[in-house]
Amino acid sequence: MSKPLQIDFVSDISCPWCIIGLQGLEQALAELGPDVQANITFQPFELNPSMAAEGQDLVEHIAEKYGSSPEESAENRQRIRERAEAVGFEMNNAGPGLRIYNTFDAHRLLHWAEGFGLQQPLKHALFTAYFTDGENPSSHVVLVNVAEDVGLDPVEAAEVLATNRYADEVRALEREWVDAGIQSVPSIVFDRQYLLSGGQPPEAFKSAIENILQQRETAAS
Repeated sequence: MSKPLQIDFVSDISCPWCIIGLQGLEQALAELGPDVQANITFQPFELNPSMAAEGQDLVEHIAEKYGSSPEESAENRQRIRERAEAVGFEMNNAGPGLRIYNTFDAHRLLHWAEGFGLQQPLKHALFTAYFTDGENPSSHVVLVNVAEDVGLDPVEAAEVLATNRYADEVRALEREWVDAGIQSVPSIVFDRQYLLSGGQPPEAFKSAIENILQQRETAAS
């Protein structure tokens, strides 16, 4: 019998470790096969909620936020590229001109997409638009195009973005997860009980899920 598993994936699309973690999780679930019936819900978290719409130079931002030198920043991006490649994701985060952007509207669009069962493909498409294609995920034009690419109505997507639809809902969800103790992303919460943090490899996710299911069975017996 297939075992249901609720997974809340708390993340931001400007977080490279979030797509690395998502790829790892999905590969683990593929290895586990039909025995696990996972329901993944993407929960909002903004790494830079005060970021202006035009964004900021990435190297400058990292230096201000973490005190990293340009050389340290470049080395870290190289490590991230290698980790992303290991889980099958192409990350173009080298070279000049890289920027980080405000992601609140992207989170509103993801909240809307959940009602159509298209949250997961939209999440992937947003990661690709930003990290692979170098697009601006705060641009409504970019967001509408990405939404259309995954099968969402571009007219309604544009309407969502042009108004404050789902702003209150997304803010409430952000507060809920912060109040629950989430301070960094990705944070992956299983059955609202078990937390696994960071861009973990597939084997870490697989082991964690197997342990959770075993604990569930033990508690039920």
